[in-house]
Amino acid sequence: MKKADSLKNIVEILKAAGDEHRMKILCEIFEQRGLCVSELAEKFGLSVAITSHHLKAMEKGGLLFAVRSGKKICYKLSNKSIVEDLKKIICKYK
Repeated sequence: MKKADSLKNIVEILKAAGDEHRMKILCEIFEQRGLCVSELAEKFGLSVAITSHHLKAMEKGGLLFAVRSGKKICYKLSNKSIVEDLKKIICKYK
């Protein structure tokens, strides 16, 4: 991978995480190793639609991936090394 490509990927990941709600959601997923949309919505007092929007943005940015569990959609962390780096930074200040 070219250096410019990897920098572009990092920029996209940081954009996807760059929201207070998304950072809180990420920290919760770090702790639980994956959660479903409805669980996260309830935990943070957000609608399922808003929570789903945040999760899809983070999936598009490469932070998470979706897994269907029956009728539920659950999200797990990407295995990119930057994801662990983000954990150290954002969850420290949660």
